[in-house]
Amino acid sequence: MATINDNYLKLKSGYLFPEIARRVNAFTQLNPNAPIIKLGIGDVTEPLPEACRIAMIQAVEEMGNHSSFRGYGPEQGYTWLREKVAAQDFQLRGCDIDASEIFVSDGSKCDTGNILDIFGKNNTVAVTNPVYPVYVDTNVMAGNTGVGNDDGSYEGLVYIPISIENNFTPAIPKQKVDLIYLCFPNNPTGAVATKENLQVWVDYARANESIIFFDAAYEAFITNPTIPHSIYEIPGAKNCAIEFRSFSKNAGFTGTRCALTVVPKDLKVKAADNSYVELWKLWNRRQSTKFNGVSYIVQRGAEAVYSEAGKEQIKLLVNFYLENAKIVREQLTSAGLQVYGGINAPYVWVKTPHGLSSWDFFDELLQNVNVVGTPGSGFGSAGEGYFRISAFNSRRNVEEAMKRINNKFKI
Repeated sequence: MATINDNYLKLKSGYLFPEIARRVNAFTQLNPNAPIIKLGIGDVTEPLPEACRIAMIQAVEEMGNHSSFRGYGPEQGYTWLREKVAAQDFQLRGCDIDASEIFVSDGSKCDTGNILDIFGKNNTVAVTNPVYPVYVDTNVMAGNTGVGNDDGSYEGLVYIPISIENNFTPAIPKQKVDLIYLCFPNNPTGAVATKENLQVWVDYARANESIIFFDAAYEAFITNPTIPHSIYEIPGAKNCAIEFRSFSKNAGFTGTRCALTVVPKDLKVKAADNSYVELWKLWNRRQSTKFNGVSYIVQRGAEAVYSEAGKEQIKLLVNFYLENAKIVREQLTSAGLQVYGGINAPYVWVKTPHGLSSWDFFDELLQNVNVVGTPGSGFGSAGEGYFRISAFNSRRNVEEAMKRINNKFKI
């Protein structure tokens, strides 16, 4: 008889966002006319930038002609896109990243899980708490953890708390860890990391031959010029860090799917025989085997992000969502709630009022004001007593949702 990967049986009953959907669906079945506003999942609402649309339409036309039709593209991504990414996202910021070190993909969520394919099962893995659930669940699936505990944590993982007490800045673990997940601007708290913060982590990783998985999916929302957009702005990072980026939140590609992962050629880890192996070669082999690349049409759309028109349109999109975040912050603050984030990130991290648990506050908002957010406890035990509000929605919905919350929960 065929057997399964038993690690999947260690996963909790439901991934956070499907559980949110389940509760919302149950409520709407009983209240089909409820005017629900969803500020939970970080999905964009505004149309694709015009420059991207024009580029993709032209690419579709090219695919309709024998002379310009394209079949399989390079698994790593077309050179013309990777060169623009390297030049404008990294080299202009002083990062020594070459186009050959960039791998175009269909999503940073996918890549942060798939990257585990090239690492062994004996690594000690560190994650922040709270944390983007994908980092944890993919390690469970890969067999890198023990069983789950009642508080949602898993044996075998090292959890690094981030909270108001430490200004949402993760501290270096007391023990040696091998793989480290860092996400800045942070999902879910909206916190950012200074160059000094990241330098400490890079120094630790180099001293301990650790690898940092740096998720920079929200870097476009950084407004403070002193905050780094890339881990590679930190000296020494090319020797210890892999960076993940996405076109989802800055250019609205959540449904279009395009992202990238940077694997520097200087990055080496030990094999079982203690020899050093280049990670670039392993990731390239993995992608060439398991991935056929992002479509030509989508990559042309992503390339347009770097055109002059595209950059202006992206700026307008990012500023639109940042203005939404500002409205959320100001309205919830005026209601007497404690709020964090939402300045250099599209997420606002809210302390639940009246001692309510994260899920109780979720139910209160859903049932009483028909607003959906994300319970902080779904991001880890340190998220209990907090709630994430996403700025990704229409201006009208954000203003209406804040009006409802302000009227109901004003302290």
